[in-house]
Amino acid sequence: MATKAHINASARYNRQMTKQYNLRLNINTDADVIAKLDAQESKRGYIIELIRRDIRESD
Repeated sequence: MATKAHINASARYNRQMTKQYNLRLNINTDADVIAKLDAQESKRGYIIELIRRDIRESD
C-alpha cells in the first residue's frame, strides 16, 4: 500500500510533468476508430506514433 507521502509525490509529479487528454467516441459513428484502437497493444503508443508521423510529414 502506498504511503501518503508517495501519493502526494505522485500527484505533484503528475501536475508538474504530465498532461492528460480524454477522448469520448460514439460507438455507432466511430466504430471503425474504436475497432482500430481496440486492436492495438498500446493505444497510447499507437496514437503518439501517428501524431509524430504526421509532424514529420508536415515539416
